[in-house]
Amino acid sequence: MITREQTKKIKIGSRVIGGGNPVAIQSMTNTRTEDVAATVGQILALEKAGCEIIRCAVPTMEAAESLAEIKKQIHIPLVADIHFDYRLAIAAIEHGADKIRINPGNIGDETKVRAVVEKAKAYHVPIRVGVNSGSLEKRLVEKYGGVTAEGLVESALEKVHMIEDMGYDQLVVSIKSSDVMMCVRAHERIAEVCPYPLHVGITESGTLLAGNIKSSIGLGLILSQGIGDTIRVSLTGSPVEEIKSARLILKTLGLRKGGIEVVSCPTCGRTKIDLIGLANQVEEMVQDIPLDDIKVAVMGCVVNGPGEAKEADIGIAGGDGEGLLIKKRGIIKKVKEEELLETLKQELLHWNE
Repeated sequence: MITREQTKKIKIGSRVIGGGNPVAIQSMTNTRTEDVAATVGQILALEKAGCEIIRCAVPTMEAAESLAEIKKQIHIPLVADIHFDYRLAIAAIEHGADKIRINPGNIGDETKVRAVVEKAKAYHVPIRVGVNSGSLEKRLVEKYGGVTAEGLVESALEKVHMIEDMGYDQLVVSIKSSDVMMCVRAHERIAEVCPYPLHVGITESGTLLAGNIKSSIGLGLILSQGIGDTIRVSLTGSPVEEIKSARLILKTLGLRKGGIEVVSCPTCGRTKIDLIGLANQVEEMVQDIPLDDIKVAVMGCVVNGPGEAKEADIGIAGGDGEGLLIKKRGIIKKVKEEELLETLKQELLHWNE
């Protein structure tokens, strides 16, 4: 198996992926790319959340031309997402795209694909070859008796070899399916033979609830095997939520450090404070506190709370209308329930003092 430590290094704007570089977090704007102000605003919000590579849809020539102005105002690599019209891919490259995403199967005949490849070669812009289960060629569906992992891999490799035969090897590959286990099998198979960085995601995974569960399982199974160089958590929701989920997935797998981790108990009949509200407030509060590798515990009662909170760097454990502040394995003080959040915040803000 070719792991992320062994994949080819590919430079996307200012960022290098593959070859053992950290797994990069991607998202995609849901604004009209032609609306430069709205698109830039969303990208800047995504940057703040931790997005490292951003993709924009390019359905029109105006959208392609807008990339030049968008690029001037953002700070992360920009990927142009192209379907059907090879001229849009060429225009996107000319207007500053750091990478283009195409499916050579729907971009046109070989002459049109070659025109895109030659332009990418001239501008040193990598190409992401994307294959989705929803667009798998009819002949491969018939060959394998349906949409299968084997068919997805064969389709992707055919397109990779086509571009290689045109003399270009600055490639990233993605094979996506909304079927989690099919997606896992496809990545396991392509990782055996493909030397290029893999972009990993569960496509059309759904709303926040369903999408996060499917993505966590799928990405967890794939990434834990050493497969995958970039990821996107595809959600029907705000792209900022995709970044939050991606960061937590990587951190849970030990592939990303930094930030404040919040752990909290599930509540029970002994809980006498508003633990659910408090835990959500704490999770939101720590987003803007610049500390790394700190664990915060929010516990609901005195049975296990103090003991479990001591395993964190700092924690609060609820009582009856009040709670305990626990820091570095010791109880610091008792605090009224309404003061718990602010007390915890002040401790974190002055952590290094």
